[in-house]
Amino acid sequence: MTKAKISLIIPAYNEEKYIGSCLEYAIKHSRDTFGCSRFHEIIVVNNASSDNTDAIASSFKGVKVVREPKKGLTRARQRGFEDATGDILAYIDADTRMPDYWFDVVEKEFSKNPNLAALSGPYYYYDLPTHHKIGVKLYWWILGMPSYFITRYMMIGGNFVIRKNILERMSGFDTSIAFYGEDTDIARRAKEHGKVKFTLKLCMPTSGRRLKGQGTLSTARIYVFNFISEVLFKKPYTKDYTDIR
Repeated sequence: MTKAKISLIIPAYNEEKYIGSCLEYAIKHSRDTFGCSRFHEIIVVNNASSDNTDAIASSFKGVKVVREPKKGLTRARQRGFEDATGDILAYIDADTRMPDYWFDVVEKEFSKNPNLAALSGPYYYYDLPTHHKIGVKLYWWILGMPSYFITRYMMIGGNFVIRKNILERMSGFDTSIAFYGEDTDIARRAKEHGKVKFTLKLCMPTSGRRLKGQGTLSTARIYVFNFISEVLFKKPYTKDYTDIR
């Protein structure tokens, strides 16, 4: 059976501090026995950056950089969707460090379940103190997984994978959503077209800069409120957000 083509898409706004290591991990941990990346393509969406994001991403062989001049996360996601040529679209954040098992989990989950519309998993933070890491794990066990079992859909915006034909049926991303709630919106709409799976086996290491910048409890509260608002009212609770770089 022919394996699906998986496109990796990385939205990036002023990510010169992180985009290099993000690409290094993604390329290194998706290599086949011949040393080539198993991703069909790797696309970095330069979302109106004013720093060296574009130059750094462009320096990586085989990485395609496309430019979305209108700033906005969902606009960047949409641009990646429009430019990608793969069957399955994987979205990660520019401050993530893809682990060596990540590609294998994605490929296995989609190959064994043709009804799987989308797949996602939690973050864990590579640059936070131990007590913060423990708190995050408890958050996923106490709040995250029970919420998924109730709703049967959940996504983390910097760590999700979706079939391109499902996204086409959904008419792409809702670009009216600025930031918070956009991942739950995607998950909820994808659920109408197939199974949305959230698994702790697809953990993604990422920077804890937002938690450090606006506080762990404050960040958790904002995400919980927006998740509930999307589930109950199909719209985000929070309209404004702050870029933390």
